[in-house]
Amino acid sequence: MTMKIKFFKELLMVLAISLLFVSCSKSKNTPATNPTTTGNTISITGMSFPATISVKKGTKVIWDNKDAIAHTVTSNDGSTFDSGTLNPGASFSYTANTVGSFPYHCNFHSMMTGTLVVTE
Repeated sequence: MTMKIKFFKELLMVLAISLLFVSCSKSKNTPATNPTTTGNTISITGMSFPATISVKKGTKVIWDNKDAIAHTVTSNDGSTFDSGTLNPGASFSYTANTVGSFPYHCNFHSMMTGTLVVTE
């Protein structure tokens, strides 16, 4: 009986880990259907960012963490912007004063990536 319980616990663990990998792989920088952009506000949902966000120079961009877990919004260069830990329900804003293309990611979840494009 003890061997059966151990077997089923291990099986459940393998299934849970497999489900985690499958759900994470679906959010990998594909055109996002879960995260939404309304004006200059981005809702982080489904463990993903919108692939690209385009704004005019001087626009204040806001990321709202609508997920049940913490994320970051961190520019790939590490210095343009960094939200620090955004707990569920928290927001981060950045005023885009420099024209260019700024790839960014979540420090906790490497598959979460996006690009902020700032135009004149």
